Amino acid sequence: MDLLLMSDTHLPVRAKALPPELLDLVPRADVVVHAGDWADEATLDLLEARARRLVAVFGNNDGPGLRARLPEVAYADLQGVRLGVVHETGPAKGREKRCAERFPDLDVLVFGHSHIPWDSTADGRLRLLNPGSPTGRRRQPHCTYMTARIGSSGLAGVRLHELPPRTPG
Repeated sequence: MDLLLMSDTHLPVRAKALPPELLDLVPRADVVVHAGDWADEATLDLLEARARRLVAVFGNNDGPGLRARLPEVAYADLQGVRLGVVHETGPAKGREKRCAERFPDLDVLVFGHSHIPWDSTADGRLRLLNPGSPTGRRRQPHCTYMTARIGSSGLAGVRLHELPPRTPG
């Protein structure tokens, strides 16, 4: 099972559209995960139309329309891997301990908010993944997203992808 992970798309504020490389992967992934801060409902509509399955949440910058359509925390069982999605997890310091306590029944937690890619393991069991942002790199060198696979041995092949700089125009 192929996963495509993204967060903090902030369209059309940070960019006019999702990067073509990322958009091309949406229909190929078995599950698309979005960890909030969409900013517009059109991007949600687009991913719902193109994705085989979408697991998504709203973020702190999402208005009433997105909050009415999306949960604050989403859960999915993906071939026995217990996945959760949330936008915010608080400061980096103490993140693993907080998340392990808040989500004791998960194997993987995808989160966003910071635009800073993150991959760590909490309490020897909970994998924490932040794919960064494909449209707003903030202080990071690149805009990013992640891919991963779920197979017979669980989550594997987690990969951070760096997007090329956008060209003006």
